[in-house]
Amino acid sequence: MSADFNDFDRFAMQRALELAARAMDTTHPNPRVGCVIARRERIVGEGWHERAGEPHAEVVALRAAGSTNAVGATAYVTLEPCSHVGRTPPCVKALIEAKVARVVFAVQDPNPQVNGEGAKALHRAGITVQSGLMEAEATELNAGFIKRMQLGRPWVRVKSAMSLDGRTALANGESQWITGEAARDDVQRFRARSSAILTGIGTVLADNPRLTVRVGDAARQPLRVVLDTRLRTPPSARLFEAPGEVLVLTTANFAVSDVIARAAALEKCGARIEAMSAAQPENNVQSRWVDLQAGLARLAELEVNEVLVEAGPTLSGEFIRQGLADEVIIYVAPALLGPTARALFELPRLAELQAAQRLEFKDAVQIGADLRLRLRPPAKH
Repeated sequence: MSADFNDFDRFAMQRALELAARAMDTTHPNPRVGCVIARRERIVGEGWHERAGEPHAEVVALRAAGSTNAVGATAYVTLEPCSHVGRTPPCVKALIEAKVARVVFAVQDPNPQVNGEGAKALHRAGITVQSGLMEAEATELNAGFIKRMQLGRPWVRVKSAMSLDGRTALANGESQWITGEAARDDVQRFRARSSAILTGIGTVLADNPRLTVRVGDAARQPLRVVLDTRLRTPPSARLFEAPGEVLVLTTANFAVSDVIARAAALEKCGARIEAMSAAQPENNVQSRWVDLQAGLARLAELEVNEVLVEAGPTLSGEFIRQGLADEVIIYVAPALLGPTARALFELPRLAELQAAQRLEFKDAVQIGADLRLRLRPPAKH
């Protein structure tokens, strides 16, 4: 199904990607999808999927094109058209009934209910099907959805802010604000696109964060997740002040009456509490943590595509140490805090430089007075 594509094909798919990105913050748990309908290298209809339960991109674009223009047209779609009945009818059926002549999609849908079946159904109907155009860009747009479908785990971003000398707070814990307002606004955009924001009990007790989206008129609030081994989250925490759901993952012993009472108090505040397994002990030392891999698997079951970790240096460092961070975002402020200030990540002591955790720069962008670095683990070849 792969093929060579001309300049208009690339132009149309680029437009479809731009349309898909308009719903960056709203499609959860569905993928972000855009569609362009074109006849004789002229766009006659376009659309994007905005929210789960609402029409998919192909249906919106076909409606915009109209029945006459759709006949014999080419549909450019950022993701393989679906072939199953979910909250909405299958897009393959709509494309076939519209009598389009050709469908070009960027990346195959990894959803087991689709995963090549959409392309096969279109081909059986006599429609020319081509794929792979701007596949990398389309994959990036839906990295979380794709990872959840393929590996049963969401895409994890670990976010932190530091001074030029790699410090996140003064020795007394004071950290507001290392970075400027523009950088903090940029963080809000990453929150808005995330399905969940995750932190640890240490951050809840020290900073009392809300972990909400506070940019524009947020269409939804991400799930707020707290890893709280001993169930110490106070009912007065600001996490419970905003709309949206709070999930507390704990390893606390529910056979203890005090734990039951604390859980009841949190549930009265609206929290959902789930017992999790603890991480396996290492070097005969019992872990303090919820098993992070099990926690991420549970979030995938809850249809979480992207997780933004906003935690202290210990929990953030643990995500990196275990190889669970798909992306690390660091905001660097042009300031120096000195050697007694707190470090960026807590990681094991190294005996040799070759054992260092290596990351690769994805991009570096100046945000106001600060610098935003995006890094990822090296690609596996």
